[in-house]
Amino acid sequence: MWLFKKRDFATDEELALNYYKSGDKELVGLLFEKHVKTVFGVCLFYFRDKDIAKDAVMQIFEKLITELKKTEIKNFKGWLSFVVRNYCISEIRKNKNKYSLPESYLDFELKESSIEDEEKISGVTDEDMIEHMQACIVELKENQRVCVELFYLKTLSYQQIADKTKFSLNEVKSFIQNGKRNLKLLIEQRIKNRKNASK
Repeated sequence: MWLFKKRDFATDEELALNYYKSGDKELVGLLFEKHVKTVFGVCLFYFRDKDIAKDAVMQIFEKLITELKKTEIKNFKGWLSFVVRNYCISEIRKNKNKYSLPESYLDFELKESSIEDEEKISGVTDEDMIEHMQACIVELKENQRVCVELFYLKTLSYQQIADKTKFSLNEVKSFIQNGKRNLKLLIEQRIKNRKNASK
């Protein structure tokens, strides 16, 4: 009982690390419980159907059980955002005829390559990518930084970013595309500098 209470007060990162080391699935359950409403909300936004969103949430939960055993997670919320967005976009891309997508901003998101798949830097895990992103994002131009941060680290949609920032949808698209490209260059330079420093 004492252990369970202690777990209640553990941070997301502590729960993830304890699961990584112990394999105790109850810890993933606790993490999932804490974030299930957010995950469901993102799935519902993408799929526009409660039942499909619920199924997606369960698939993501299964994915967490596997993925959290592979690497130590230092920023759980950022990593979870990657996992949820990637899952939803991947499912919609695979089943284009199944989902009706009238919103132009969602079309943008589905057509655009993401920094964590097509533009993924060789040998860099999602967890390391989040760390590099957070370190390098401050070097972007302000409009690019704001849009990239809201999209990748806060899981906002293009439309939500446009509403929040008052940029047009095309501006949001442009800032994210340019910001993502510039961020990739900054991350590659950071990795190169680290390798040179360790020699």
